[in-house]
Amino acid sequence: GYSREWYKSRIIAIKTILPDCSISSDFIAGFCNESDADHKETLSLMEWVKFDFSYMFKYSERPNTMAERKFKDNISEEQKSIRLSEIIALQQQHSLERNKSYVNKVHKVLVEGFSKKSDLHLYGRNTQNAVVVFPKENHQAGDYVDVFVNKCTSATLLGESISK
Repeated sequence: GYSREWYKSRIIAIKTILPDCSISSDFIAGFCNESDADHKETLSLMEWVKFDFSYMFKYSERPNTMAERKFKDNISEEQKSIRLSEIIALQQQHSLERNKSYVNKVHKVLVEGFSKKSDLHLYGRNTQNAVVVFPKENHQAGDYVDVFVNKCTSATLLGESISK
Protein backbone atom coordinates (compact mmCIF):
# COMPACT_ATOMS: atom_id res chain seq x y z
CA GLY A 1 0.00 0.00 0.00
CA TYR A 2 2.92 2.40 -0.29
CA SER A 3 5.11 3.64 -3.11
CA ARG A 4 8.85 3.52 -3.68
CA GLU A 5 8.96 7.32 -3.28
CA TRP A 6 7.14 7.16 0.07
CA TYR A 7 9.53 4.45 1.27
CA LYS A 8 12.59 6.44 0.20
CA SER A 9 11.22 9.50 2.02
CA ARG A 10 10.99 7.41 5.22
CA ILE A 11 14.63 6.28 4.82
CA ILE A 12 15.74 9.89 4.32
CA ALA A 13 13.81 10.94 7.45
CA ILE A 14 15.35 8.15 9.53
CA LYS A 15 18.89 8.95 8.37
CA THR A 16 18.31 12.68 9.00
CA ILE A 17 17.01 12.18 12.52
CA LEU A 18 19.25 9.21 13.46
CA PRO A 19 22.31 9.26 11.20
CA ASP A 20 23.90 6.21 12.87
CA CYS A 21 20.68 4.18 12.83
CA SER A 22 21.00 0.70 11.41
CA ILE A 23 18.40 -0.17 8.79
CA SER A 24 17.45 -3.71 7.88
CA SER A 25 14.89 -5.25 5.59
CA ASP A 26 13.31 -8.52 4.47
CA PHE A 27 13.41 -9.64 0.85
CA ILE A 28 11.46 -12.39 -0.86
CA ALA A 29 12.89 -13.35 -4.24
CA GLY A 30 10.52 -14.67 -6.88
CA PHE A 31 7.17 -13.66 -5.41
CA CYS A 32 4.22 -14.48 -7.67
CA ASN A 33 4.23 -12.51 -10.95
CA GLU A 34 7.59 -10.84 -10.14
CA SER A 35 9.04 -9.62 -13.44
CA ASP A 36 12.69 -9.09 -14.31
CA ALA A 37 11.98 -5.35 -14.05
CA ASP A 38 10.52 -5.82 -10.55
CA HIS A 39 13.65 -7.70 -9.48
CA LYS A 40 15.89 -4.96 -10.91
CA GLU A 41 13.82 -2.40 -8.95
CA THR A 42 14.53 -4.39 -5.78
CA LEU A 43 18.27 -4.38 -6.50
CA SER A 44 18.27 -0.66 -7.29
CA LEU A 45 16.43 0.12 -4.05
CA MET A 46 18.95 -1.99 -2.14
CA GLU A 47 21.74 -0.06 -3.86
CA TRP A 48 20.13 3.25 -2.90
CA VAL A 49 19.41 2.38 0.75
CA LYS A 50 22.42 0.14 1.45
CA PHE A 51 20.72 -1.85 4.22
CA ASP A 52 22.97 -2.83 7.10
CA PHE A 53 21.60 -6.36 7.00
CA SER A 54 18.65 -8.18 5.53
CA TYR A 55 16.68 -11.36 5.85
CA MET A 56 16.48 -12.90 2.39
CA PHE A 57 14.38 -15.82 1.17
CA LYS A 58 12.98 -17.47 -1.93
CA TYR A 59 9.22 -17.29 -2.17
CA SER A 60 7.46 -20.52 -1.29
CA GLU A 61 3.76 -21.04 -0.92
CA ARG A 62 2.46 -21.30 2.62
CA PRO A 63 -0.89 -23.01 3.17
CA ASN A 64 -3.88 -20.79 3.88
CA THR A 65 -2.06 -17.51 3.22
CA MET A 66 -3.52 -14.71 1.14
CA ALA A 67 -0.77 -15.27 -1.45
CA GLU A 68 -1.65 -18.95 -1.80
CA ARG A 69 -5.34 -18.17 -2.22
CA LYS A 70 -4.92 -15.18 -4.54
CA PHE A 71 -1.85 -15.83 -6.69
CA LYS A 72 -0.28 -18.58 -8.75
CA ASP A 73 3.32 -19.43 -7.83
CA ASN A 74 4.52 -18.83 -11.39
CA ILE A 75 8.25 -18.12 -10.96
CA SER A 76 10.52 -21.12 -11.55
CA GLU A 77 12.70 -22.41 -8.73
CA GLU A 78 15.74 -21.76 -10.93
CA GLN A 79 14.74 -18.10 -11.41
CA LYS A 80 14.01 -17.70 -7.69
CA SER A 81 17.47 -19.09 -6.87
CA ILE A 82 19.21 -16.78 -9.34
CA ARG A 83 17.37 -13.72 -8.01
CA LEU A 84 18.02 -14.69 -4.39
CA SER A 85 21.74 -15.15 -5.14
CA GLU A 86 21.87 -11.65 -6.62
CA ILE A 87 20.10 -10.17 -3.59
CA ILE A 88 22.42 -12.01 -1.17
CA ALA A 89 25.58 -10.96 -3.04
CA LEU A 90 24.54 -7.31 -3.05
CA GLN A 91 23.56 -7.40 0.62
CA GLN A 92 26.88 -9.01 1.59
CA GLN A 93 28.69 -6.21 -0.24
CA HIS A 94 26.68 -3.55 1.60
CA SER A 95 27.05 -5.28 4.98
CA LEU A 96 30.82 -5.53 4.53
CA GLU A 97 30.97 -1.85 3.56
CA ARG A 98 29.07 -0.88 6.69
CA ASN A 99 31.06 -3.19 8.96
CA LYS A 100 34.34 -1.77 7.65
CA SER A 101 33.17 1.63 8.90
CA TYR A 102 33.01 0.15 12.43
CA VAL A 103 36.64 -1.07 12.43
CA ASN A 104 39.19 0.76 14.61
CA LYS A 105 36.43 2.07 16.87
CA VAL A 106 35.20 1.22 20.35
CA HIS A 107 31.66 -0.16 20.60
CA LYS A 108 29.47 -0.70 23.64
CA VAL A 109 28.33 -4.33 23.33
CA LEU A 110 25.55 -6.12 25.18
CA VAL A 111 26.79 -9.71 25.63
CA GLU A 112 24.28 -12.33 24.49
CA GLY A 113 26.28 -15.54 24.92
CA PHE A 114 29.04 -17.73 23.62
CA SER A 115 30.29 -17.43 20.05
CA LYS A 116 29.09 -20.15 17.66
CA LYS A 117 32.71 -21.07 16.92
CA SER A 118 34.35 -21.11 20.35
CA ASP A 119 33.50 -21.21 24.06
CA LEU A 120 36.53 -18.96 24.52
CA HIS A 121 34.72 -16.11 22.77
CA LEU A 122 31.49 -14.26 23.45
CA TYR A 123 29.18 -12.46 21.08
CA GLY A 124 26.85 -9.58 21.52
CA ARG A 125 25.47 -6.62 19.63
CA ASN A 126 26.45 -2.99 19.46
CA THR A 127 23.95 -0.12 19.38
CA GLN A 128 23.52 -0.57 15.61
CA ASN A 129 22.60 -4.25 16.18
CA ALA A 130 25.82 -5.50 14.54
CA VAL A 131 27.18 -8.79 15.91
CA VAL A 132 30.50 -8.39 17.75
CA VAL A 133 32.72 -11.34 18.78
CA PHE A 134 35.52 -10.97 21.33
CA PRO A 135 37.47 -13.09 23.88
CA LYS A 136 35.41 -14.18 26.90
CA GLU A 137 37.81 -13.13 29.66
CA ASN A 138 35.64 -12.63 32.75
CA HIS A 139 32.52 -11.33 30.95
CA GLN A 140 29.17 -13.08 30.77
CA ALA A 141 25.73 -12.78 29.15
CA GLY A 142 23.97 -9.60 30.20
CA ASP A 143 27.17 -7.57 30.66
CA TYR A 144 27.88 -4.42 28.72
CA VAL A 145 31.46 -4.49 27.43
CA ASP A 146 33.47 -1.85 25.58
CA VAL A 147 35.05 -3.63 22.61
CA PHE A 148 37.71 -2.25 20.29
CA VAL A 149 36.85 -3.67 16.86
CA ASN A 150 39.96 -4.47 14.82
CA LYS A 151 38.58 -6.73 12.05
CA CYS A 152 35.32 -7.60 10.34
CA THR A 153 33.52 -9.82 7.89
CA SER A 154 30.27 -8.99 6.14
CA ALA A 155 28.37 -10.54 9.07
CA THR A 156 30.55 -10.01 12.15
CA LEU A 157 32.74 -7.48 13.91
CA LEU A 158 35.79 -8.93 15.71
CA GLY A 159 37.64 -7.26 18.54
CA GLU A 160 39.08 -7.16 22.05
CA SER A 161 37.44 -5.93 25.22
CA ILE A 162 38.92 -2.80 26.74
CA SER A 163 39.76 -3.02 30.44
CA LYS A 164 38.66 -0.09 32.57
